[in-house]
Amino acid sequence: MADVEVRTSPTRDGWHCIVTIREGSSQTQHEVTLSHQAYDRLGEARIPPEALVRESFAFLLEREPKESILRRFDLTVIGRYFPEFEAELRRRLGR
Repeated sequence: MADVEVRTSPTRDGWHCIVTIREGSSQTQHEVTLSHQAYDRLGEARIPPEALVRESFAFLLEREPKESILRRFDLTVIGRYFPEFEAELRRRLGR
């Protein structure tokens, strides 16, 4: 099972996140942006941005290996590849 570490830093428009995925002796690193608008829609400001990003990566890792995840992207891009993303994320977050 993969260990997902998320570090966030605030930006003018939201957050810049560095996500490190460790699995066994290998790891990947990803840069993710999360806007205030996307955060309000996806997380409804009920959970920290880090938890929202971590749960989003759990969703991705169930569908593809860590090496296949884009190295730099905006969190909302996940929905372009996986149309069920937002509904599944809401389900996972208990909404």
